[in-house]
Amino acid sequence: MNYPDPLRSDKPLIVYLDVKSPYAFVAIKPTLAMMDRLGIPVDWRPLTLDIPSYLGSAKKSGGKVVESRRSASQWAAVKYAYRDARRYAERQGHELHGTEKIWDSSLPNMGISWVNHHQAQSMADYLAAVYPRFWRRDLDIESLDTVIGCMQGAGIDTGGFVGYCQGEGRKQHDALQAQLLDAGIYGVPSYVFADQVLFGRENLPYVEWYLGGRVGSAPDIGLPPS
Repeated sequence: MNYPDPLRSDKPLIVYLDVKSPYAFVAIKPTLAMMDRLGIPVDWRPLTLDIPSYLGSAKKSGGKVVESRRSASQWAAVKYAYRDARRYAERQGHELHGTEKIWDSSLPNMGISWVNHHQAQSMADYLAAVYPRFWRRDLDIESLDTVIGCMQGAGIDTGGFVGYCQGEGRKQHDALQAQLLDAGIYGVPSYVFADQVLFGRENLPYVEWYLGGRVGSAPDIGLPPS
């Protein structure tokens, strides 16, 4: 389970996700729909965002900010991101509530890698077990037992997962993260194919056109159906 190159895969498409990203959350449904239409396998990989490095940090309690290391412009960016993503989540029938703190999402993200390599056909079930509950504030993604419960609830064999997270899986996760920025992969969802890196689900129409045989004119950037 090595990642020799963040831009290369034996599958036609790499999709980078982070469980704590609202934009990745609202991209799951249209990405899976595109996969079904194309009938292609996807290499799912984690990008564990270092949010404080570019948006500062903050913590809430009871709906009130009790700790903040964000500028006014950073707060504005965060509020817009949630407002924007919430509209699409609601159209998909999901709740999306802003988080009370900046979570370490490496455990469920290592779960993405585990499922990708061991039981890829269950990826949609795993993402459905993790994403909606987290964004309802109903899931502690920093708890290994909780992540394992989500995997088992999705019908995924977790034998060896604890050791994976404590050993080789952690090493592989951290090594991959260290390569991503230099490879031009900085946000989620990101779509990597044919030497191209596209950030954001608004690029899905182009991704589908390209991987579907490039019939007709290339579509412009535009949001796919929710």
